[in-house]
Amino acid sequence: MAASVLSVVSLRAQTADEIINKYIDALGGKDKLASIKTVYTEYEMEVMGQQASGSTWVVNGKGYKNVVDFAGQKIIQCFTDKGGWGVNPMMGQTTPEAMPAEQAQIGQGQMFVGGPLFNYAAKGNTVELIGKDTLNGKDAFKLKLKAKEGGESIFWIDPATYYVLKTTVKSNVGGTDVETSVAFSNYKKNDFGYVMPANTEINMAQGFTLNITTKKTEINKEIDMKVFEMPK
Repeated sequence: MAASVLSVVSLRAQTADEIINKYIDALGGKDKLASIKTVYTEYEMEVMGQQASGSTWVVNGKGYKNVVDFAGQKIIQCFTDKGGWGVNPMMGQTTPEAMPAEQAQIGQGQMFVGGPLFNYAAKGNTVELIGKDTLNGKDAFKLKLKAKEGGESIFWIDPATYYVLKTTVKSNVGGTDVETSVAFSNYKKNDFGYVMPANTEINMAQGFTLNITTKKTEINKEIDMKVFEMPK
């Protein structure tokens, strides 16, 4: 009973910034995150019983590119500080096309190492602690982030580890409200000392789920900015 009472007091006593600072410490610390210039990741993905492989390139604050290979068909999403483009043969899009500015703004947040909570104020975002919630049978801090572009995200943070357990992202695309839910698990520290989730489950607004398992991560690998250029 005493432990339960102390847990509740802890959940109430902390501010949003204190929780975020502990979250940053859990990932490796502010200095560690600030020293990361690039992140390269290889992963495997399962969706609707089908297997796929993928790779992600991130140049912190400048570029993000994700390529998924479904049986030889490549789906590409790419964002830079100038805009975004993509290819999706599953949707009949066989040549690269520039994204509308609204859609590009939503994806540009993926360019930043540490996620949207790290240096959130410098990005023009606001965060508030909206209380606690029960997630998978245990208490969690619940934070709301409002992006300067207008989107809204909710974060559930484990009060024991300060890892993000889940996020939901609400955005408006073409006049339609869209919500995506992402759950994170199996956090691991890589050789660089940066802690990242090895497993990610993404529940899409379209009604299907992506299960992603990270297989390889390289920090501060040299990445040529040309990888983000849209082919002509």
